Amino acid sequence: MPADGAAAAAGSADAQGDDAARHPVPADPAPGRQEQILGAVNLDRDLRITRSKLDAPVFSGVEAVIGSPFVDLLPPWDVPTVTRRLRQVLETGEPHVARVQRLRRGDGSELVVSMSILAAAAPQEGLTVSLIAMAKRLHLYAAETAIGTSLDIGETAQSLAESLLAWGDVTAIDLDFAVWTGEVVTEQPQGRIRLRRAALVPERAWPDGYLTPGADLPGDASRLLSRVIRRGDAAQPIVIPDRAAIERVLGSSRLVRALVPGDQAAGVACIPLVLEGEPPVVLGVAEVWRRADRPFEDSELFDLQELVARTSHHVDLARQHQREHTQVLALQRRLLPRSSGDTIDTASIYQPATPDSAGVGGDWVNSFPLPDGRTALVVGDVVGHGLGAAATMGQLSMEARALLSAGLAPDEVLEHLDETVSLLDEPESGLAAGYSALGSTCCIAVYDPVSHHVSLASAGHLPPILVPPDGAAGPVAIRPHPGLGTEFALREPYDVHAFAAPPGSLLALYTDGLVEDPALSIDEGIDRLTAAVSAVHPWDALQEAARRVVSALTPPRRRDDVTLLLARMIGYRKGDTATWRLPARGDAAARVRTLASELLRQWGTRDVIRDSVLLVVDELVANAVRFAGGPITVRLINAGHGLLCEVGDTGNGRPRRGPGGLLDDAGRGLHVVHALTTRWGVRWTDTGKVVWASIER
Repeated sequence: MPADGAAAAAGSADAQGDDAARHPVPADPAPGRQEQILGAVNLDRDLRITRSKLDAPVFSGVEAVIGSPFVDLLPPWDVPTVTRRLRQVLETGEPHVARVQRLRRGDGSELVVSMSILAAAAPQEGLTVSLIAMAKRLHLYAAETAIGTSLDIGETAQSLAESLLAWGDVTAIDLDFAVWTGEVVTEQPQGRIRLRRAALVPERAWPDGYLTPGADLPGDASRLLSRVIRRGDAAQPIVIPDRAAIERVLGSSRLVRALVPGDQAAGVACIPLVLEGEPPVVLGVAEVWRRADRPFEDSELFDLQELVARTSHHVDLARQHQREHTQVLALQRRLLPRSSGDTIDTASIYQPATPDSAGVGGDWVNSFPLPDGRTALVVGDVVGHGLGAAATMGQLSMEARALLSAGLAPDEVLEHLDETVSLLDEPESGLAAGYSALGSTCCIAVYDPVSHHVSLASAGHLPPILVPPDGAAGPVAIRPHPGLGTEFALREPYDVHAFAAPPGSLLALYTDGLVEDPALSIDEGIDRLTAAVSAVHPWDALQEAARRVVSALTPPRRRDDVTLLLARMIGYRKGDTATWRLPARGDAAARVRTLASELLRQWGTRDVIRDSVLLVVDELVANAVRFAGGPITVRLINAGHGLLCEVGDTGNGRPRRGPGGLLDDAGRGLHVVHALTTRWGVRWTDTGKVVWASIER
């Protein structure tokens, strides 16, 4: 803007004489005359005007008085929203750019402008508000640019409604419910369209009964609009010029209250949002309301049609993103832990970086009981955001659960996940075209409630925090290892770190979004997390404690997803477990039957259950003596749901049920175990294997 705004506009002002100061200039200047449309207002930190450059003729009647509040220039219903935006720029320094806004003139009329709010240039303090009077063609370009900046369906509809406000007094966007929810729209339904009000401007207090965003249009209104915007095979705009005509068309006082914004005379233009194709699809309808004394001209309807036509594809892109968002969130919720067990108490928090779909990423957390009575705790961070990262996250999470349930140790599970990530990154596989998960991280911990020990392995993940019941809290000391699929790095086997976690211990697993802060080092972030977790009282409800920890540590402007899993170890009481170590001799089965029989009587086990347990233990010990050799370890666990029998040996062969017949001398032992138990299986150890079997009470 020239330094002397009056001089810049002198050509126009001189031609119009003194009337220019009293009457607004027509919206369209005379041919051959340059239209002056730029203005600026400076504000102090109290949002009062300190300087004004509104000399262009188009701003005539906008009275920016030095020392008066800036909001005096606004319609009353816009004051709260604009005030919030002004203070936000003051606090953050981030500009608020190109929003359609109305300014009040002294004669009661209004001027539509594009308003940008910026922090004042140093050394001044306060704000600079830039104003561009919206010439209609310029407005078309600016509006299309603004509408395409978000992939959120609600924000896209709101931007379109704000842009249409240049042609009316109230605007609304009503979308097909399928578009609002992100469903696939391939053709126009033949019956009634269910319409959802997606946006409404300006923001104000509306009369009772009037339809506001988030509400569905009444059924008869939906039928009406779906009928009138479809004439033959093509959707066309319609104009209802005055309130009397609207009341005749709607034919219901309830519909009039729901759709007409106020009691004054009003006309409406309904412009369908059409997605071009064969056949074209109507996504919804845009409604522009204005006073009946300002009828719509043909040129204005052409401009409205052009703007809506240019931006309909943005609405469809937002619909597609909404569908992806819904799928990702459903997958994310499926992966969250459902409940705690008898031997461990867990709580988890997941917060995406942003509320829209772009913020849903690859962080996941899971805890689940293993068939042999242990509990697995898993946390991971897949590179990237969106559906590609979520699909990889889901695959890795389910694969980890399946492998852990099959008895593999944490380090072996990570080796398989490493191979999976490498395979997913091959373009020819077709599973992850255009997306790479290399460098994703994962940490797996398995808690044994009998020995009160945790086995942990990590692939590039930050160390968990352990808070023992009587000792200093701190990160678990694990050797660093590259992330998953990083073949360019030195390939080394994953380490398994085992440590004691007596009853009352608290273990925190998390992703880097919780401890990363631009103002702190990562070590300082981990120290803050350690202090926050240490402050959790043993009697605190764990889910509420997790919320407090996340609230205390999450930076105000986080750039990554935040994930936290807290696990409080409970374990079994000493009297609910028993362990015996025996040499692999022929009398081992008989000795175990004697010891187990006495223990089961002490536990008050019913005779039928006791007989089943003794028979299962006898068969498993006999197999260990015959096929494995070496010392044998037998463990009985009095679990809440039943009894768990474990027999460990030094063999490395996997027991399998053979095709043994009824009269065969051998080979029927595992058939007996299978018939008497609800589940049985094998897990591998450093010295051999453990065969376990679960028997319900």
